[in-house]
Amino acid sequence: QFWLKPSRCTSRRSSTPPNPTFPDIAMDRVNRIVGHVRASASEGLPPSVGGVRPSATAAVAPSPIVATLKSKIAALAKERTALKAELLKVGDTKIQDVTVEMAINGARSMKAMVTETSDLDANKGIAYRGKSLFECNKELPKAPGGEAALPEAAFWLLLTGEVPTDAEVKALTIELHARSALPQNVLATLNTLPKDTHPMTQLSICMLALQKDSKFAAKYDEGMKKAEYWEWALEDALDLVAKIPLVAAHIYRRTFKDGSAPSYNSNLDWAGNYAAMLGVNDSEDFKEATRLYLMLHADHEGGNVSAHTTHLVGSALSDPYYAWAAGLCGLAGPLHGLANQECLGWLLEVQKELGNQKPTKEFIVGYVEKTLKSGKVVPGFGHAVLRQPDPRYMLEREFALKHCQDDPLFHLVDMCYQAIPPTLEKTGKVKNPYPNVDAHSGQLMHYYNLKEENYYTVVFAVSRCMGCMAQYVWARALGLPIERPKSVPLDTLAQVALKK
Repeated sequence: QFWLKPSRCTSRRSSTPPNPTFPDIAMDRVNRIVGHVRASASEGLPPSVGGVRPSATAAVAPSPIVATLKSKIAALAKERTALKAELLKVGDTKIQDVTVEMAINGARSMKAMVTETSDLDANKGIAYRGKSLFECNKELPKAPGGEAALPEAAFWLLLTGEVPTDAEVKALTIELHARSALPQNVLATLNTLPKDTHPMTQLSICMLALQKDSKFAAKYDEGMKKAEYWEWALEDALDLVAKIPLVAAHIYRRTFKDGSAPSYNSNLDWAGNYAAMLGVNDSEDFKEATRLYLMLHADHEGGNVSAHTTHLVGSALSDPYYAWAAGLCGLAGPLHGLANQECLGWLLEVQKELGNQKPTKEFIVGYVEKTLKSGKVVPGFGHAVLRQPDPRYMLEREFALKHCQDDPLFHLVDMCYQAIPPTLEKTGKVKNPYPNVDAHSGQLMHYYNLKEENYYTVVFAVSRCMGCMAQYVWARALGLPIERPKSVPLDTLAQVALKK
């Protein structure tokens, strides 16, 4: 047995951190490599001691529900890893031709990733582990007396491929509550930010502030085996999903209200508690709307900006906090998560022009034609992949038809649903004239008094965290490598496409 010299230790007697030299940095890297070699070679050898952080719950046995969750993931991962090995034996099989348009236009429709948790069909919409959202909303467990599927039940489905029992969801909810406490440094960091900082910026900074407690990073520094990556990724994923509603509620309260700490209720489900912490509406209907929204937005395969960014950063073995913080920065973009905010803004503009009139099909058609002639787009209609009405929109519409009949803004949304698709279709320039989920989500939040549009993407982020974390866990379970596509200059494309 031999030990390498620790390289990043700071003397307790000195308040000045050492200035690492090149040999120190090189030795630190050697220590890490040795640690991983030892871990892979033998269960019995101790981990590397060079440049490591303290072990995070290394000796703590998982709770029964986490043990169950891990056993289900492990069984499915064994099956899927075997399939991956079979596929790699015929790895030179062509699945698609890559075109110049794909290379230039954002890799649209290019099949270049593996995502196990969900799949997006152009006509059927998103499916969680093969189940449509209509099936998910029907089959997944619900809150007592509720009709909307619980988001944590969707999280279980994404992770395991199985519809959980009521007992499993209740136990998972209890587990998430138990993990929800925020370290003091996170709130201290949040409180240093100007209150007019965009809520998404505040959220991504808080995710990075949580990173110091990453269990995945701690175990990686100790030299865990590759086969263990997914288990510690799951630990971080559970922690992150547990904490993000509380972080998001703190951000809302400090930015838009009096700054008082949100009231946490562990007797409620994960989404119901988040709705209650916001403090904008204490009705059961708002909790149901929140459950539905968070379930519907949980995952959307791996190619969208936030999921792909999280996957890309995670493929470098950056821990889940780093990866999700990066994904959040993508989600904040106007062409991605910020779209529901822009859709509500557009609806409110239309409503203002209507004045006291009721919306009519003729008025909407005229307004849309005027919008298009001015060179602008109609937000909330069309989708990069879908060629039919978005199932997420349709499920929110079903909810609104039942709960929002007294809302003038819903009447406008309803008239847009009837008038806009035929108008867009007439132009002949739109592949998908149907509404996507962004065309409806803002109306629901606005109806229940969550009217701060700048916050809407944070609600989206609370939901999408589940899908991106499930994808992260499965990327590690399958041993997917670092992502490194090849880029080319336009001249290379020209040489191929314009040769005569």
